[in-house]
Amino acid sequence: MKKKLTALTTGLVLLGMSGMAQAELTTIGTATYSGGEYNLIWDDDNNGQSVIWLDVVNDPASWKDQNAWATGLESQLVYNIDSAYAVTWTDTAWRLGSTVDGPYVPGYDGSTTGGYNITSSEMGHLFYVELGNPGEYDTSGDPQSPCGLINTGEFNSLIENWYWSGTENSNLYAWAFNMENGNQANPRKDNLGLGLALRGADVSAVPVPGALWLLGSGLTGLVVLGRRRKEVNCD
Repeated sequence: MKKKLTALTTGLVLLGMSGMAQAELTTIGTATYSGGEYNLIWDDDNNGQSVIWLDVVNDPASWKDQNAWATGLESQLVYNIDSAYAVTWTDTAWRLGSTVDGPYVPGYDGSTTGGYNITSSEMGHLFYVELGNPGEYDTSGDPQSPCGLINTGEFNSLIENWYWSGTENSNLYAWAFNMENGNQANPRKDNLGLGLALRGADVSAVPVPGALWLLGSGLTGLVVLGRRRKEVNCD
């Protein structure tokens, strides 16, 4: 009897979680910002981190101003999280995506600090892995076409242009990612680039009432069945 109850419980839990386990980018609700509704997009594995992207692209600004915009978002957002999800924030504030730092070394195979096919940065991982977009050059350095922001997935606001990361390179330079061709570079901080914010978060499924009812009714049925079998055995 215990084995049957355990199997039933496990099966129902796995049924409720199966959709989330396979997800890469999932819209889990919206946020009201400047009078509009924008998707909150859960990225369940960005270089091993669970993050939520805000589908808002901020107008071109310097690196300093884009960082200030991102960190100031919390006071401007009203969340409308889907009732099927529970969110626990692991970052204290919204921020720009991070990347590795070091001397600028261009390349094509994704192992360098600059160039193409770099998935170690949060925006690079989004562009290449989650969205599955091709860069202007493959990992061998050969041109490929088509390339660029072909797939936008759950995003409605992404456009082909430079986006600042939150990682500083020096007093004059910071890292940025180009959604037009998949290139990562370190322009001057006073250049203008777009802003795209994310925030670390743990996301879990909220049990569906129907599944809970099914679990309850299933357990009740097994209890009744067990009693009947016991009565028969006693005779």
